Amino acid sequence: MAEIYLAGGCFWGLEKYLKMIRGVKSTLVGYANGSTQNPSYEDVCYNNTGHAEAVRVEYDESIAPLKFLLRLYFDAIDPTSVNRQGWDIGTQYRTGIYYTDPADLQSINEAVEKLKSGLNKPVAVEVKPLMNFYPAEEYHRNYLDKNPAGYCHIGIQKIKKASEAVPEPSDFPKPSAERLKGLLTQLQFDVTQRNATEPPFENEYWDHFADGIYVDITTGEPLFSSKDKFLSSCGWPSFSKPLAPDALYEREDLSHFMVRREVRSKKGDAHLGHVFEDGPRDRGGLRYCINSASLRFIPKEDMAKEGYGHLLDKI
Repeated sequence: MAEIYLAGGCFWGLEKYLKMIRGVKSTLVGYANGSTQNPSYEDVCYNNTGHAEAVRVEYDESIAPLKFLLRLYFDAIDPTSVNRQGWDIGTQYRTGIYYTDPADLQSINEAVEKLKSGLNKPVAVEVKPLMNFYPAEEYHRNYLDKNPAGYCHIGIQKIKKASEAVPEPSDFPKPSAERLKGLLTQLQFDVTQRNATEPPFENEYWDHFADGIYVDITTGEPLFSSKDKFLSSCGWPSFSKPLAPDALYEREDLSHFMVRREVRSKKGDAHLGHVFEDGPRDRGGLRYCINSASLRFIPKEDMAKEGYGHLLDKI
């Protein structure tokens, strides 16, 4: 799981909002980036500790890319308001994005710049490394689940909108090599980043034919549909075509004393496999021979909740 810490007014409402987003696996309210250790709620409110009410968000970035989360976060706050959200006023109610992985900074900065371009007032959201975070008292945690009629500065319509939101293709950036090493198995890393090839007939999807889609293991970008998969004698997953022509790109591969057409994902630049002209004639004659290690399968019944509902008609 990846993590990010977000401040946006009263953490009761922000936690409820964020936990509704698909791909968010857990949330925890607390006090971030202040000058004292283990503050109480009263300390933060009245003793000038410098902490912000914040929510730690643990999320599956293959389902909820960081840019997708930040776009929804910006929709929940007034990003131009200084030390105020809704009826709550004070430095503890400031807006902020606090990161623990320096690799996230590029995506954060790009999201903030995109936000600035659509506003005519300065953006007040601070972007800083996380210096400290202390969990809030138990009664603050999941407050609105325990007290449905409790105060929330975020409207119910926005919470509903967040629960139904799905990522856009541009939300799937290529993670850094360091991040990928932590996310992938050694085989997945070697295949996608070092052009390795997994053993035939000893991989996850060569004989897998459940309904669903196959996405880039490195970015979550949709690549192939089960509708276009067929059983070949090669021992690797075989497809007659990609979900969209612009999801892939090809280049000449002269390795191993052969001339082949390598197939790579467009956004992730991950090595997938090769394309050959010995596929089924009634399907166009092509065979996209793809490594299972470069793919993640999403069953048809899970596509909507994982943000791929718009592709259900492709199955």
